[in-house]
Amino acid sequence: MDRKRIIRIAIITAGLGCVIFGVNKGDYNDIMNKAVRICYECIGIG
Repeated sequence: MDRKRIIRIAIITAGLGCVIFGVNKGDYNDIMNKAVRICYECIGIG
């Protein structure tokens, strides 16, 4: 394997690990609520 491929795999693995950690911690609901609020503000509903 070349060096770039190893770095890509390491970054993807670290990113997936962070996502799994956040979902297990319950951060998904907080982020989803903030995203919905921001979208409502953008279109002028909230």
